[in-house]
Amino acid sequence: MIKLKNSKIFVLGMARSGYEVSKYLSKYDNEIVVTDAKEQESSKVQELESLGIKVVITDKPKELLNNTYNVVIKNPGIKYTNPLIVKANSLSIPVINEVEAASYFFPENLQVIGVTGSNGKTTTTNLINEMLKAAGKKVIMAGNMGIPVCSVLNDLDSDTILLLEISIQQLCNMNHFKTNVSVLTNLTPTHIDFLDTYENYKNTKKRIFNNHTDKDIAILNLNNNDEIELTKDIKSHKVYFSSTCNTDICINDDYITYFGEKIIKLEDIKLQGMHNYENACCAIGAVKHYNVDNAAIIKVLKEFGGVEHRLEYVRTLNNVEYYNDSKATNTVSTTIALKAFNKPTILIMGGLDRGHSFEPLNDYMKNVKLVVCYGQTKNRIEKWADSLNIAVKVVDNLHDATMYANSKALSGDVILLSPACASWDQYKCFEDRGTEYKTIVNGL
Repeated sequence: MIKLKNSKIFVLGMARSGYEVSKYLSKYDNEIVVTDAKEQESSKVQELESLGIKVVITDKPKELLNNTYNVVIKNPGIKYTNPLIVKANSLSIPVINEVEAASYFFPENLQVIGVTGSNGKTTTTNLINEMLKAAGKKVIMAGNMGIPVCSVLNDLDSDTILLLEISIQQLCNMNHFKTNVSVLTNLTPTHIDFLDTYENYKNTKKRIFNNHTDKDIAILNLNNNDEIELTKDIKSHKVYFSSTCNTDICINDDYITYFGEKIIKLEDIKLQGMHNYENACCAIGAVKHYNVDNAAIIKVLKEFGGVEHRLEYVRTLNNVEYYNDSKATNTVSTTIALKAFNKPTILIMGGLDRGHSFEPLNDYMKNVKLVVCYGQTKNRIEKWADSLNIAVKVVDNLHDATMYANSKALSGDVILLSPACASWDQYKCFEDRGTEYKTIVNGL
């Protein structure tokens, strides 16, 4: 058990999570130091300092750490190869993240739903949220969508359902954290750069089932062999979903069925596409544990139009449709986007170079007439597109990419931002990238 009261705490990385965890823990007589390599908003620094928290801007935080600290709380995006983390390990100082820290302060009997997976996390989490609200449940959503868990702790009680989207980075070094319902949407080889190997990635995803008993629920993808193999020894009560097999929650005769009961016809679901039907299956599995009736589920599935930055429709101009899929940070997500369109498509790609191949997209490029690429990966994307005999244009940034795509579009085309790369070479996050794209498109 990590001590988070009357302790000396080192917070590595301010951002949203570092800021919120520092504020929250300041109430418990802790001595807290927060470090970041970048200058922070003066108002936030002043607020933390007014709470007795020391804020240090330095690119060498390792020099500040010593064995008098009881715990390091790191920003989830910081790798475990970071020199400070290596030093903390050598000093036997526990390293956790904001979600794990928050879990020490959960009210007794709090219900927690955790959603993770390589793709579909955000849509599934939002569907669950809307279904629970439609059924009159008290639900609070936080986690990987930019809402630190510590920022909602004061709003939680034993009647609340805490709904968390959890990234692979947040699952690292989780030991105390526990859910009552865990959803694993799928597993594909992404974020290998963060954890070095796919095996490490899979085993880290498995942490979402930490501390489960047979009274806790695991919602699992029967179509994903890696997922089934990974979870064969978990203690949870398993509920399976599938888009192709007859199982607990599945697609059967053009309906989503729940243990044989028809819930909704596929054509009545506003979010179209097989990947979205699978997301709906996950959400149904989670909310049925809380006795949400079919009427609430059907209402949400008929009305819910999607999540910002996930195949988000932006506008139609001169009969050209513009879509923002900035959340597509890997080829699996971009594949899903490409499968959604049967029209001539101009694809805008590029971003942080993690070294992954773009060849998994090869079989889904038949409608792509032009690739416009930018960012660290632009030269590799150009070479790949050339190998497919697809027209390609290399530019420096997203603004130039969007303007060039617009200049080449014809009536009936789709312009799709689906980068297949993380945003961190030029942006703080995929949300900033998507927001800039929409601003550019709406200014055309």
